Formats: sequence, C-alpha cells, structure tokens
Amino acid sequence: MGKPQTMTITQSSIRLHDMRFYAYHGVMEQERRVGGDYVVSLSVDVDLSVPVVSDSVEDTLNYAALYDVVAREMKTPSQLLEHVAGRIGQGVLDAFPQVTSLSVEVRKVNPPMGADCQGASVELEINR
Repeated sequence: MGKPQTMTITQSSIRLHDMRFYAYHGVMEQERRVGGDYVVSLSVDVDLSVPVVSDSVEDTLNYAALYDVVAREMKTPSQLLEHVAGRIGQGVLDAFPQVTSLSVEVRKVNPPMGADCQGASVELEINR
C-alpha cells in the first residue's frame, strides 16, 4: 500500500438554502404595513481546509451566526429587495472577516404585480 494521497480543496463554501421570513419590504405602503413571505438563500465562500481536517467547530464559520445576520436584516423594512440583499451582504462581510465573497438571493414570494409566478427576486454576487 502506498502513501495516502493529499487532497487539495480548490473552493469551499457554506450555504443556507431557502430561509423563510415574514417581513415588511416593498415600495407600496400596503406591503410595508401588512407584510409578506420572503425566501433568502445565501452562499459564502470561506476557506474550510482547516475544519475539514480538525473536525472542530472553532475552525469553521458558525452557520447559526450567519443565519442571525440574515434574520436581523430581514427585520428592517426596506422599499427595495436590492437594498435588503445589499444590507445582508454587508452584514455578512462585517461579521465574518474570513468570508472572501458571497452570493445572496432575496425572493418576494407573492409580489403585487398581478402575475402567476413563483415570486420575484434579486441576487447579488459580492466580493470583499
């Protein structure tokens, strides 16, 4: 038997899929007063080569803390989904200096546009 091969991690990320929130975003006053359903997905690029080997939570990014950043920003009403997504992105960068880039999608499940669709969303790709 030969020596074990050393693996090289070329990219690593942590993802939170389809987080659901009831929030008060929208251009129309009615949206900000009544609220609506939103879905947020987040992917953060972070070096996970240490926790892959160590199996220690101290060496990784705590995804519960990542969720807390998203939840905090979803509680603050905005007119535009663009603004919400930008605040989430900045909040992640501020809270986690080890994040090199991220992708965030904010989807309004039932936008007031009279269309039969699964929602309207904004997605931002953000680099530090």
